[in-house]
Amino acid sequence: MKSTAITFGLLIWSTVGLFSQNADTLDIDIAKGEYWWGGLSTEGHNTPYDSHSKVTHDLWANNEGNQAQPLLLSNKGRYVWSEGPIQYAFDNGHLQVTSKSDKIIFGEAGKNLRDAYQYAVKHFFPPNGEIPEEKLFTHPQYNTWIELIYNQNEEDILKYAQGIIDNGYPPGVLMIDDNWQENYGVWEFSPRRFKDPKAMIKKLHDMGFQVMLWVCPFISPDSEVFRYLAKEGMLLLDPQKTQDVLWANTQEKAAIVRWWNGASACLDLSNPKAKKWFKEQLDHLVDEYGVDGFKFDAGDAHFYDNGVISYEEVLPNEHTALFAEIGLDYPLNEYRASWKMAGLPLAQRLRDKGHNWTDLQKLIPDQMGQSLMGYAYTCPDMIGGGEYGTFINLTSIDEELVVRSAQVHALMPMMQFSVAPWRVLSKENATYCLEAAKLHAEKGPYFLELAKQASKTGEPIVKPMALAYPDHGYEMIKDQFVLGDDIIVAPVVTKGAYKRKVVLPKGKWKDDTGKIVSGNKTIEVDAPLGRLPFYTKVD
Repeated sequence: MKSTAITFGLLIWSTVGLFSQNADTLDIDIAKGEYWWGGLSTEGHNTPYDSHSKVTHDLWANNEGNQAQPLLLSNKGRYVWSEGPIQYAFDNGHLQVTSKSDKIIFGEAGKNLRDAYQYAVKHFFPPNGEIPEEKLFTHPQYNTWIELIYNQNEEDILKYAQGIIDNGYPPGVLMIDDNWQENYGVWEFSPRRFKDPKAMIKKLHDMGFQVMLWVCPFISPDSEVFRYLAKEGMLLLDPQKTQDVLWANTQEKAAIVRWWNGASACLDLSNPKAKKWFKEQLDHLVDEYGVDGFKFDAGDAHFYDNGVISYEEVLPNEHTALFAEIGLDYPLNEYRASWKMAGLPLAQRLRDKGHNWTDLQKLIPDQMGQSLMGYAYTCPDMIGGGEYGTFINLTSIDEELVVRSAQVHALMPMMQFSVAPWRVLSKENATYCLEAAKLHAEKGPYFLELAKQASKTGEPIVKPMALAYPDHGYEMIKDQFVLGDDIIVAPVVTKGAYKRKVVLPKGKWKDDTGKIVSGNKTIEVDAPLGRLPFYTKVD
């Protein structure tokens, strides 16, 4: 590796030069009736933006905890793209886009959202013909997080898996979450909590599960592996300590990053040596214990801000992409943070949602936001919410919310349980969740078919009505979606609602009860707690 002092000087010079040479600005007027999507999946529920919107977002070192893409699409067929992070501002009929590092590409691909989307797929993120592991689509997923939190252990993991089987759920992918390991960066099962992890995984396989382990790019400081990685130059460096000749010890030069689990060093995955080391740890888990894949957590762009020094001179967002690239070698994968990885076979989960109706109402539009950014292989977080604090006191659990959440998931490309419905719900409500899981498994072959189509065409699995049926005035529909081109799904996402309105395009539609309904109108349907309304096109 180059001298760190020289590397730091080159980094500052190169970045300034890059900005001055490639900075760009775009200013356009928003047309009458024009709507825009894109940028951040966490902002899906706030899109589309129109001539009345007043909002600014900056993607530099910022993915807002989820997928980001330097892309904006309009229902008038217009598009904006840049290879680097953009800042975009909608201001009462005006759109300004700026880039510090790359040229902005702007054009008109046709007359509607579908035209703009298809152009973006073809020119900016074409699919590579591969999909993530099939079982992610065909069966429910189960994550141990809410049930075990940081007490991931062999006995309770097996108990959770047995509960899934005993309660009639189809076995699928089982994700063992954070704190199964000895330490961050020491990717071995904790001997205090796992007596025989290899035998445990075999038991899970025999029960019909595929097994994923949670991993991250962080390294606990003051550990043996930290000292080794620091000595070998595989960690991100602190710019202040690196330029000071008094900091001669490589351990002292390592950058310490604050994240939700404390303060850690971080792998420098721009260094091929660090990437090789990390993959060796993962491959050991596969070869030695029979692990099937990994949940890749963290990797958010803001962890790489503040001038950290890396082996290669890359932007903070590109560190996020480097972490995501690791998952391409493991078909059974999951990511929450992502940058410019559309079209690639990575499972993309929405960021953690709270156990409340406001967050439940975000699931559909945020998922559609993912789709319009080119992320087809998507999962709408954990059923009932992924923030464990709201599940500690069982009296605070809203059973209706858990059921409706399961129904939203049922006809999404992936559905993920964490809190055990049979533990926290009444027998009747737990049955509704089981029915949702069985519906998802029943439609599994269709999800898989749509995923394979997406890998060739880039067409998302979940589509907003405005994408599936452009030029129909459907831009503001945020509580129903189209699965493929044939099924309109209309879950209930409002507490105490047992009816809802459904917009049906022209044609004949068969509902979930078998009734044929004529389209080209808005209908009101009964939706008791046990019903998920959906409509399959029959002509």
